[in-house]
Amino acid sequence: MAGGVIVANDGDGSAVDHGGRLTFSVVITCLVAASGGLIFGYDVGISGGVSTMEPFLRRFFPGVVRRMAEARPGNEYCVYDSQALTAFTSSLYVAGLVASLVASRVTRAMGRQAVMVMGGALFFAGGAVTGFAVNIAMLIVGRMLLGFGVGFTNQAAPLFLAEMAPTRWRGSLTAGFQFFLAVGVVIATVTNYFASRVPWGWRLSLGLAGAPAVVIFLGALFLTDTPSSLVMRGDTARARAALLRVRGAGADVEAELKGIVRAVEVARQGEDGAFRRMAARREYRPYLVFAVAMPMFFQLTGVIVISFFSPLVFRTVGFGSNAALMGNVILGAVNLVCLMLSTLVIDRYGRKVLFMVGGAIMIIAQVGVAWIMGAQVGKNGSEAMARPYAVAVVAFTCLHTAGFGWSWGPLGWVIPGEIFPVDIRSAEQAMTVSIVSRGDERRRNEPTEVTDRD
Repeated sequence: MAGGVIVANDGDGSAVDHGGRLTFSVVITCLVAASGGLIFGYDVGISGGVSTMEPFLRRFFPGVVRRMAEARPGNEYCVYDSQALTAFTSSLYVAGLVASLVASRVTRAMGRQAVMVMGGALFFAGGAVTGFAVNIAMLIVGRMLLGFGVGFTNQAAPLFLAEMAPTRWRGSLTAGFQFFLAVGVVIATVTNYFASRVPWGWRLSLGLAGAPAVVIFLGALFLTDTPSSLVMRGDTARARAALLRVRGAGADVEAELKGIVRAVEVARQGEDGAFRRMAARREYRPYLVFAVAMPMFFQLTGVIVISFFSPLVFRTVGFGSNAALMGNVILGAVNLVCLMLSTLVIDRYGRKVLFMVGGAIMIIAQVGVAWIMGAQVGKNGSEAMARPYAVAVVAFTCLHTAGFGWSWGPLGWVIPGEIFPVDIRSAEQAMTVSIVSRGDERRRNEPTEVTDRD
């Protein structure tokens, strides 16, 4: 049986609006679930900054510090080419990949709420281990715990949001996951900026991962599972009570409950497994292509590269260490503002308009950065870049981030949960999260050019 998004439908898979209002209960419930994005966002924002902190590198990766000191004009590339550093950065995403592939079954069997609690607990444990790490082994073990937390939370939270939100508000509330992800990035970059001023600041940056974990853990403890999940596990009475609480007066709760029951019955029709159906049945081939293409293009926007390597890029173009970290803070703020604007208009103008506008903005920004870097830095990085050009690189990077925050940022999580048939949504969600995790891992392993021009 599918463990993906299950919402009331009219019999052909189309969602039906049963008149549910945007009640205080549903807002609080969706805010708690969306805060799961804090976990992923904090890691995206924290890792790149920590990897540039010299006390952290000197303690765990002295070879990198030595190569930075010995770097000469023309050989600044790959100073971060360290297998141990690669293991540190990628271990979280390897664990997240594994977790995302098994989380579909766990979410189906235990419910969305329980999996969010598990994800928060694992992420908290990972933050504690990395914050108190005394050797590389502890760092990697902690990162793996963080990865399992990310994998479970990224699987359960978007499903929870899509199933709890009223139909007319589903797009905006589901985009709340990406909003909190952006908030997590901003918190992480600000933390890095101030933590870099003290020798033990890297411990603060890594250890504070436990803060967003506590938010999702404690918040999820007080949530009731989604009506769809409760019906799937045979608890129709609790499902009805949950609908009454979150939909408010005037909503046709009985009709919605019947729609959910019908959707669950459809999902149970194919016990051969959602992954197998996607691969074996011809009518699901287009969905299989989309399940792979959507997260692939999400990765190809380059946002993970920017999120992780922007402090290093800003140092390369001539900014000092603190200025580079402040530039990363600005990027996070731009992403957050544009994401908020997108959330306000996503259900008014539609998904296609946001994709087209955001895509055009990102193309312009990428061409601008490529032209400036190619013309001013040169092929081997030996030419110093004039300050106006360096500022232009930052401006174009902010423009790219704005385009992403307007389009692919929220829509990359909203669209997959909306278009797939109910009986294969579990496989789609797991595939989407796993490809995102794999893409993050690959990009974090890529060597990057760095010079220190303080």
